[in-house]
Amino acid sequence: MRYLAFLAIILIAGVTLADTKLKKTQITKEVSIMLPRDFTPLHDEGIASKYPAANRPVAVYSSPNGQVDFSMTQKRSQFRAHDLKMLREVYKANLLERFTKVDFIRDEVANINGRDYILFEFVSVMADERSGSHLAPVQKYSIMLYTVQGNQLMVFSLHMPFMMKNDWQDTAREVMGSLKIKTK
Repeated sequence: MRYLAFLAIILIAGVTLADTKLKKTQITKEVSIMLPRDFTPLHDEGIASKYPAANRPVAVYSSPNGQVDFSMTQKRSQFRAHDLKMLREVYKANLLERFTKVDFIRDEVANINGRDYILFEFVSVMADERSGSHLAPVQKYSIMLYTVQGNQLMVFSLHMPFMMKNDWQDTAREVMGSLKIKTK
């Protein structure tokens, strides 16, 4: 019986490790990233239902259980790449306003593969503050990257439940560190 339990643990550990193997994923003609090989793209209907915003993501890739999402959004911008330091403060304020609480792990302008990005790695809490609500706050772990390409602001996000942070943090950093954008 112990032998079977041991084999089950080894099998589960093997599956967990296999899930974090990355493969190159071409998001657009210019953008590629290394994503876990079991991530699948959401189709337009799935994106619309999961991200019901005016500025829907260009692409969303999700883990098999749907709990971990990578997304890319882009929109026209009058800002340029040299404005990132100033924009960092704007987007940081936006995050602080959007969530009940934000604990930043990293908050910087970082160079990834020869390109500068605003980088936020954080844990957020969203509490239901309606009177009489008994819903527990929602905690998430996220890494977000912002950059400007031509006249487009590009935003790359990786989100998951906070309870997955310890298992996913290294992989999340590896994924986001693999982002490549070809200049036009």
